[in-house]
Amino acid sequence: MYEKFARSDWFRHNRFGMFIHWGLYAIPARGEWVRSPERLTVEDYQPYFDSFNPVDYDPAAWARAAKAAGMKYAVMTAKHHDGFCLFDSRLTDYKSTKTPAGRDLVREYLDAFRAEGLKVGLYYSIIDWHHPDYPHYGDAHHPMRDNPAWRDAKHDFANYLDYMHGQVHELCTQYGCLDIMWFDFSYDDMSAEKWEAGRLVRMIREHQPHVLLDNRLEASGGSFGSLIEEEPTYWSGDFASPEQIIPPRGIVNKAGEPIPWEACVTMNQNWGYSSRDRHFKPASVVVRKLVECVSKNGNLLLNVGPDARGRIPDESLAILAGVGRWMERNSASIYGCLGSPLPKPEWGRYTQNGSTLYAHVFEVPIGPLHLPGVDSEDIAALRLLADGSELEINRNWITESYEGETFIALSPVTHDCCLPDEIDTVVEIRLKS
Repeated sequence: MYEKFARSDWFRHNRFGMFIHWGLYAIPARGEWVRSPERLTVEDYQPYFDSFNPVDYDPAAWARAAKAAGMKYAVMTAKHHDGFCLFDSRLTDYKSTKTPAGRDLVREYLDAFRAEGLKVGLYYSIIDWHHPDYPHYGDAHHPMRDNPAWRDAKHDFANYLDYMHGQVHELCTQYGCLDIMWFDFSYDDMSAEKWEAGRLVRMIREHQPHVLLDNRLEASGGSFGSLIEEEPTYWSGDFASPEQIIPPRGIVNKAGEPIPWEACVTMNQNWGYSSRDRHFKPASVVVRKLVECVSKNGNLLLNVGPDARGRIPDESLAILAGVGRWMERNSASIYGCLGSPLPKPEWGRYTQNGSTLYAHVFEVPIGPLHLPGVDSEDIAALRLLADGSELEINRNWITESYEGETFIALSPVTHDCCLPDEIDTVVEIRLKS
């Protein structure tokens, strides 16, 4: 499977990445969409541009945190919907080099993450609430969508497209090899060739032939576009990007073939920094959701939202560190793994890499652990992945009535009330076939 998606081999192997939402919106600290629901004008938003100076920005520290968490790639917002650029675009003065920061923050990010051996991606919003030629009044999301002062305004959308395509050209030609271009997003009739997507993708492929593209030139975070068709469009992308959801059964196309996908998920309830949002997912949840993604042939792109000073919040760093401790011992059950054809076990999930099956045990079993779909005669070896300790197939009076079913003992005392790892105890099952 996946023959159509050979370009994404590394992506499907690495499975775990960091999303970074950062920009002017870190100052009001009410999320990256703040301009839209609050109907902020360009003038209302200008003070944040005038004062943007992230004195604690240290992308090398961000990269070290990502690597220690077991992440293998990262994607950072080069430009979000507010139109502010974290890179030194020649096409606008609405960029970080014209703020008190005075720096090309994208270049520093790319250099730091590459230095740690991580793959690098850039998020670019094809929406732009700052550009005068992006539709205002009547648009679904623009801050001025219902402001009568813009009712009769004229917009030269072709001029906006030249600007948007020009900025993508800058990113593709002035920042070295990129591994991902992550576009956001299409909606209503603002989709596909409305963006002149064919011309855009041809330009990208000319300069970055191996870069991966998401599917949002023709889709939103809640849809898939033609990527799930048997004959996708040229601009359909290399992977689907479900947002704030893990697909119930993974994602396949209409021929039933699996396609690459990546669930993008926040750590709390906002993408951009929100000072009042303390609803963070614990490391245990993140680990289990990463496992769930892999068990369904998908990736997890986990977001951090640095603050106005350029710091990743302490809560996020603590979560990353917790995930990293688990990954340090158990990453073989993530990297290079796919879902297993075996039935989902009640106690957790399976992932698989060739003839090695990984049982991710989330719940304490009553007695020995049942391995649905596994034939005991096909087991060559049983180990706890975290420390390599041997486990045994359980054959005694408790299990003897369940003919054809396989049970294993997680400890010498089968009625133990705890697991070796309460987050996720991983059993490595080496199969003969």
